[in-house]
Amino acid sequence: MIKPSLYDLLQKRILIIDGAMGTMIQRYKLKEEDFRGERFKNHPFPLKGNNDLLSITRPDIISAIHQQYLEAGADIIETNTFSGTTIAQADYHTESAVYDINYCSAQLAKKLCDEYTRLYPNKPRYVAGAIGPTNRTASISPDVNDPGYRAITFDELVEAYSLQVRALVEGGVDILLIETIFDTLNAKAALFAIMEYFEQQQIELPIMVSGTITDASGRTLSGQTTEAFLISVSHAPLLSIGLNCALGASAMKPYLEILAKNAPFAVSAYPNAGLPNEFGQYDETPEQTAAQIREFLEEGYLNIVGGCCGTTPEHIRKIAEIASEYSPRPIPWNLA
Repeated sequence: MIKPSLYDLLQKRILIIDGAMGTMIQRYKLKEEDFRGERFKNHPFPLKGNNDLLSITRPDIISAIHQQYLEAGADIIETNTFSGTTIAQADYHTESAVYDINYCSAQLAKKLCDEYTRLYPNKPRYVAGAIGPTNRTASISPDVNDPGYRAITFDELVEAYSLQVRALVEGGVDILLIETIFDTLNAKAALFAIMEYFEQQQIELPIMVSGTITDASGRTLSGQTTEAFLISVSHAPLLSIGLNCALGASAMKPYLEILAKNAPFAVSAYPNAGLPNEFGQYDETPEQTAAQIREFLEEGYLNIVGGCCGTTPEHIRKIAEIASEYSPRPIPWNLA
């Protein structure tokens, strides 16, 4: 199905990306058997909590969540592949399932996006292949007694990301989204894997990059300021750069301002629904989150907006309503 160019759409309106997948999965109160299904029935290790597997074992649930976000007004939905690398899946001893996790996740999202694009041709829908940061960091030692030690190498990250990228693209994604970046070296490995795959296959897809500022210092976990993060990834031909996770919308504002003033790409934001309470739950209502995001829109910071941890279809619906009132940030990329 031929859809309009995202580059063209972003000149015309603010696009909406979906909300949290994990928050929605928690509503189903799933048991070990849900994660196992038939394929992993005899797997010798616990699988509960491995949400990415649900694209294989409970595709009905993942499709239902995607559909709720599409109904809420999302233009872009993310695949259920945040932990879809051999590195992250090693925690569950399910590395052999990585290709299928990513391919099946992409297919589930693609089917729904194609259906909604046919139903609403004036509002085409796009699939973003979600590429998470893994649970290893290439820049920081996990051992305080050995600061020179690294639990992962750049080449190992590239190998893991290469498999994920291939499966997502073969599954039919429209975009590749490197998200929740806490270590820019990990993101560079993902970008390297993507660009190498594009060169080998003689194809090109839009690339979104989204970092996470971990606290009031305004830095990523690996110590970069927002400006440094932007500069570190600006060599790549990105569709967008932005921020997600870790912070609620109000705390994210000064760092988005930096990106909005300096990025030669579209700018995205999908914040958490505030900060978690003592039980790890998010209390911020859709109205509260949307009111804070309105401030970004009034300042003209954004081209793409949505939600991360704690956000639901109700949050996305309210954000979409508010975003429709504003023009997108002018993008200084050269389209000639």
